[in-house]
Amino acid sequence: MNIQRAATLVLMTVLCLTAFSARAEEDASLTIESLTPDSPVKWDTIKKIFRATKGVKVTFSHPTYGPGILIADNAEVDRNSGNIAASGNVRIQSDAMVWTGDDIRFNVKTRKMETVQFRAGRSPAFVTGQNLAADVSNNTYTASNAYISTDDVAEPTTRIHASSIKIVPGKYFEARNAVLYVGNVPMFYFPFYTQRLDGKGNQFRFVPGYRSRYGSFLKSSYDWIANDQLDGELHADYRQKRGFGGGPDFNLHLGRWGEASLEYYFLHDLTPERDNLGFDIPANRQRFRFGYDAVPWTNLNVKAVIGYQSDERVLHNFFESEYRANPQPSTFFEVNKTTDNFSLDVLAQPRVNEFFETVERLPDVRLTGFRQQVLDTPLYYESETSAGFYRRRFAITNNVASGLDYSGARADTYHQLTLPQIYFGWLNLTPRVGGRLSYYDDPSGVGALANDEAFARGIFNTGAELTFKASQTWAGKRSRVLDLNGIRHIVQPSVNYVYVPRPNRFPGASQQFDTELPSLRLLPIEFPDYNTIDSVDSQNTMRFGLKNRFQTKRDGEIGDFFYWDVYSDWRMRPRAGQRTFSDVFSDLVLRPRNWLSLESLTRYDIHDGLCRLSFHNLTLQPNETWSWGIGHLYVRDDFGATPTALQGGNSFLTSTLFLRANENWGFRATHQYEVSEKWLQEQTYSIYRDLRNWTAALSFRIRDTHTTEGKDYGVAFTFSLKASPRFKVGEDAVRPARLLGY
Repeated sequence: MNIQRAATLVLMTVLCLTAFSARAEEDASLTIESLTPDSPVKWDTIKKIFRATKGVKVTFSHPTYGPGILIADNAEVDRNSGNIAASGNVRIQSDAMVWTGDDIRFNVKTRKMETVQFRAGRSPAFVTGQNLAADVSNNTYTASNAYISTDDVAEPTTRIHASSIKIVPGKYFEARNAVLYVGNVPMFYFPFYTQRLDGKGNQFRFVPGYRSRYGSFLKSSYDWIANDQLDGELHADYRQKRGFGGGPDFNLHLGRWGEASLEYYFLHDLTPERDNLGFDIPANRQRFRFGYDAVPWTNLNVKAVIGYQSDERVLHNFFESEYRANPQPSTFFEVNKTTDNFSLDVLAQPRVNEFFETVERLPDVRLTGFRQQVLDTPLYYESETSAGFYRRRFAITNNVASGLDYSGARADTYHQLTLPQIYFGWLNLTPRVGGRLSYYDDPSGVGALANDEAFARGIFNTGAELTFKASQTWAGKRSRVLDLNGIRHIVQPSVNYVYVPRPNRFPGASQQFDTELPSLRLLPIEFPDYNTIDSVDSQNTMRFGLKNRFQTKRDGEIGDFFYWDVYSDWRMRPRAGQRTFSDVFSDLVLRPRNWLSLESLTRYDIHDGLCRLSFHNLTLQPNETWSWGIGHLYVRDDFGATPTALQGGNSFLTSTLFLRANENWGFRATHQYEVSEKWLQEQTYSIYRDLRNWTAALSFRIRDTHTTEGKDYGVAFTFSLKASPRFKVGEDAVRPARLLGY
C-alpha cells in the first residue's frame, strides 16, 4: 500500500511538471509562457531551471517594485532565485522604463540587471550604452560610454555622448563629461548634464523675429528645475525699438498646500507709447503677477491672485496673448468652504492698478444654503446671505483722480421656499416664495449722493416654473449620409413666472456697487440666480422656453446631432427702458456628422423686426489632412440710454484653415474681416515643419487697426523639442499670437 501511494505521488508530480512545461509556469509573482506553440517551456531537472526557446514571455510582479514583462528569443528562468538569463532581442518593461539588448541578466526580485550593450528609455528621453550595472538599494543604474537622445531611432540626429551615466527609473538621467552632437558634429560640452524623464527639463528657448512696432527682436528664456517643489523660467528679451526686458518666473509645488506662481517682468522702453487717453507712459515699465491655489483639506479651497501693472498698456504692448484673454486682470483673495448643504465664501478684492475702475470688497462674506429638503416635508429651502464693506474707486488718469469715489457697508439676506410637484407622472410644477432684506449703511466719499443715508430695503418675490419632457424613439432608423444609428427626439417646453412687487427704494436712488452689465444674452430672472443685489427692481415677467434634442448613437455613445433652444420674456409690467416682449433668443447646434458641426446663436427684436445679434460658426474636420472653420458675428449698434446698452456694434468674419501636406509639413491660415467697413483686420499664416525630435513653425501676421499706428507687421520663427513642447496641443490655434512670441 505504501509503495502504491509512493508511486501515485511520483506519477502525479511528473504529470504536474509535464503539464506545466506544456503550457507555462504560473506563480503568484512570476509566469512563464512560450510564444511558439511547437516549442513549449521545458524543465531542466539538472540545473533546476525552466528553459524556453523560439520566443518566451515572462510576466512578473513584486510588492515593492511593481509589475513588469520580459520578452526574448531565449530565456533561462530560476523561479526560486528570480534570476533570468535572456538572449536575442531582449525587451524588459519595468520601473516605468523600457530596456532592450541582445544578452541581459535580470533578477525579478531585486531588479538587478547586467548587460554589455543596452538601450533604454521612457519618452521623452532614451539612452544607449555599455556595461550596465544596478544599485538595488538606491534603485539606480550606471553605465559607461553612453549617449542620451530624445529621438527614439537607431541613429538619432541630436544626442549627448557621455563617459558615464546614472539612471533613476521614472525620474532622471545624469551624465558626466557630456558632449552635444548634431549629426556627427560636436556642438557643446557639459561637465555635468541632467535630463528628467517626466517631460520636463532644463532647456533654452528662443523666438527670433520682426515686428514693425518692435523692430527685430529675440525672445529667449531658460526653463529650469531645482527639484520636485521648485521650478521656473528666466526671460531675457531684446527688441530693437523698445530695448531690453526680462525677469524671472517661479513655480512652487507644495503638495496639499497647493500651487504657487510668481512672475515679474521689467522693461526700460526706449519708445513708450501713450495711454488710452493720450497721456505719456513712463519709460520704466513692469508687470508682476502672483497666483496661489490650494485645497489643504477636503472641501476647503484657497485662491489668491495679485496682478500689478505699471501702466494700462503694458500687457497690450508686450503680452498680447495674456491681454486678449483678460485685458483687465483683477487682484483678489478668496477662501471657500463647502459642506453638503452650505457654502461659505470670504472674498477680499483691493485695487492694485489705479488706472482701472474697481469695486473693492474689503471683505465680502457670503453664506449660501443649497436647495435642501425641510425635515420630512415636501418643501425645499435655499438661502444666500452676504455682508461686506465696499468701495467704488474710479480710474485715476495721469495722476488725477475723478473725485467721485464712494464707499459703504451692506448686508443682504435672501431666503426662499420651493415646493416641487409632479402631476400625472410627467408634469413638473415648482412654485416658490421668497424674500430679501438688504441694509445699506450711510455711504461716505465725495461721490456719495447728497441725500443718501442708512436704510433697509425689503423685497418679496414669488413665482412658479412649469415644465415637462416628452420623447419618441425610432430605434430602427438608419442613415449613412447623416451617420444615424437610431433616433431619439426629446422636447422640453417650459414656462417660468416671476413676480416681484415694487421695493420701498428703487435701485437708482442709492449708491451702486453691484450693477447690471451689458450682455449679449438674456439675464436670469429668478432668485438667487439673479444676484446683482443693488439692481433688484420690480418684476412681473413670464419666460417661455422650448428645447428640442435629436439624439443618435455614434461610436458607441449617445449624443445630440441636433439641439435647438428658443426662449423669450413676456413682461406684463415693463420697467423704464423695457418693452413688453424681450428679444427672442435662439441657440442651435447641428452635427450631421462627427466631423461637421454648425453652431448658431441669434437675438431678434420682435418689436422693430431687427436682428440684434447673429453668430454662426461652421467647422469641418473630415480627416487629419485638413480642417476648416468659418464664423460670422454680427452685433447691431445699441446706443440706448440704459446702462445695459451694448453701444457700438460690429460685423466680422473669421476663418481658420489647416492643411497637412504630409507627415513633415503643415500650413495654417487665419483671417478676420470687418464686413461693414470692408476691412481685413488681421491675417496670420504659419508653416509647420516636423524635424523628427523637433518641431518648428514660421509665422507671418499683418494687423490693420485703422488708427494712426498704421499696419502692424510681424514674423517669427518658433521651435521646440517634442520631448518638452512649447505649447499644449491646439494652443497655437487658440492663441496664434504665441507663435509670434507675444
